[in-house]
Amino acid sequence: MKSFHAPLYEMLVSHATTKPASFHVPGHHNSESLHLLEKVSEQTKEITDRFKPIMEIDLTEISATDDLHHPEGAIKDAQSLAAKCFGAEDTYFLVGGSTSGNLALLLTICTPGDTIIVQRNVHKSVINGLKLAGATAVFLTPQFDKTTGLATIPSLDQVETALMQYPKATAVFLTNPNYYGISIKLDAYADSVHRSGIPLIVDEAHGAHYGFHSKLPQSALAAGADAVVQSTHKTLPALTMGAMLHVQGDLIDRGSLVQSLSMIQSSSPSFPIMASLDIARAMVQTLGSELFQPVLDAVNSFNRWVNNEQLIVRTVNWDEELEAENIRQLDPLRVLLYDQTGHLSGYELLKELEQHGCWAEMADLRYVVLVMGIHMTEVEIGKLRVAITSIHSKYNKSGAIIVMGTGTEKSSSTEIILKDSSGIGVPVSFARDHIVKREIASMQLRQCEGLQSAEMIVPYPPGIPLVYVGERLTVDTISQIESLATAGAKFQGADNTELSTIKVFIDQKRD
Repeated sequence: MKSFHAPLYEMLVSHATTKPASFHVPGHHNSESLHLLEKVSEQTKEITDRFKPIMEIDLTEISATDDLHHPEGAIKDAQSLAAKCFGAEDTYFLVGGSTSGNLALLLTICTPGDTIIVQRNVHKSVINGLKLAGATAVFLTPQFDKTTGLATIPSLDQVETALMQYPKATAVFLTNPNYYGISIKLDAYADSVHRSGIPLIVDEAHGAHYGFHSKLPQSALAAGADAVVQSTHKTLPALTMGAMLHVQGDLIDRGSLVQSLSMIQSSSPSFPIMASLDIARAMVQTLGSELFQPVLDAVNSFNRWVNNEQLIVRTVNWDEELEAENIRQLDPLRVLLYDQTGHLSGYELLKELEQHGCWAEMADLRYVVLVMGIHMTEVEIGKLRVAITSIHSKYNKSGAIIVMGTGTEKSSSTEIILKDSSGIGVPVSFARDHIVKREIASMQLRQCEGLQSAEMIVPYPPGIPLVYVGERLTVDTISQIESLATAGAKFQGADNTELSTIKVFIDQKRD
């Protein structure tokens, strides 16, 4: 086994052990300010016990530490080790989640008016990045997984056709895997995009662990992507908002990227978040595939149990032929639960699980998505089994299970999909002058067909916009919004959280 080495974390601990006198920010001054809580109440000791260890390594840019925006010491060493571990030429630590990486990349590769080819079902940060860059997007309709009906990425033919139709495109931007752990191998995509002389950018937020075990999917970097954003905090043991941006090849200008990151990220980045990224990398590099074997075994045990029991709650039964043909890759650490009788929606099943102390990642109209962490053991799995058994007892009063299918007969997704038969949309400008100083009004949702939305409607999670600002509302879009709102989906961006009304631009003609 390799020795454990996390230079950024070790630097912070080394400084803390000197018992420094702090005459600099942050205001808690190495946690010393917490002692003032003793004057409030004895109960505040719990606060001190919880936060003191964190605050002792919560520093700022002093000569003993380093500067994320101009790393020369421990941060530089930690990022270099991360690049080597994940297979990149250069890695940049992100303290604002994958969002900050997506924004910085779009500012780097796009100038106002530039065209970029983007799959439609992207995270809202990509839409926001297009706005900041003032770019023009050509949206591609994703493919649908044959087993679940869930959207993945556009087909290779769509990408190649779009590249021919828009030869001045500056990049292709894909999201792989989706929130459900379904991905497509990207080798052929990278080759095709590179033949056009432009970079392939991949939002791999949910795949930071990819490639570190033979049972895990291939990473986008290994497939040849030029820039890959990963939310390290989602699937590896980093603090929330800890993410990484990996870059390889000569199609991404590093100087421009560093400038973009400096604009997007705080000038006072969190050292605990950065240290957690360093620790997560060190764990992967030290333990390798051994880090993932226990959770893989636990998930396999759970799947066998579900398949053997006659319960209303099931996991998706995947078609193995698609994996054998490399049509798709599945993340074994994502488990999709559903009620095979069709009685419980995903949202309702989620609430039932929560009543038993099991908190899942997200739900949609059909599925509940579980993210299985590397710590997972039979203890946690046992709690999940008890919850599922109890739910079965509550809702299967007759003792007979009527199977309704996996939900592929209708869309369960929180995503809205283009209906263009070619799968290639018309160019959409995200320049600010297209939306500022326009007359806006709130109208009943059902009255808005053909009008342009003045707000971005985002079910969260997964954070993929159903509607972006300036997009025309169709019958299908309105129906999808109503279905999700009725089922209990949570939305971001909407002024009316119940979605009975929506803000639209009224200085326009309907289609």
